Amino acid sequence: MVKLLAQSALTLLANAAGLLMASLILPGFHINLLSFIVSVVFFTGMEILLEPFVQKMTSEYMPALRGFIALLTTFAGLLVTVVFTRGLQIDNILTWILAPLVIWLFVFVAAIILPM
Repeated sequence: MVKLLAQSALTLLANAAGLLMASLILPGFHINLLSFIVSVVFFTGMEILLEPFVQKMTSEYMPALRGFIALLTTFAGLLVTVVFTRGLQIDNILTWILAPLVIWLFVFVAAIILPM
């Protein structure tokens, strides 16, 4: 249980870093600082909930996409967060394409740096 809580806290930290970096790097990615925490918690929750679904769907229907599960989950989490919260806004198609990559990259680096 303690390991799960620690891993969840590290996931929140990594996602916070990824969202913050995306907002700094990508001109069409806007996150409201007042609702940053809500957006991070909601985004992380959506990723945790959507990951098994995305993993099952890709394994069953598109096995070639198994390597992209994290990117697909990040994209789905962003989509749901944009739709259901007011703290995150993505303006254009290029940002929709690049944001999951930027966030995934920072989460990947955080997973290497932070002790899991």
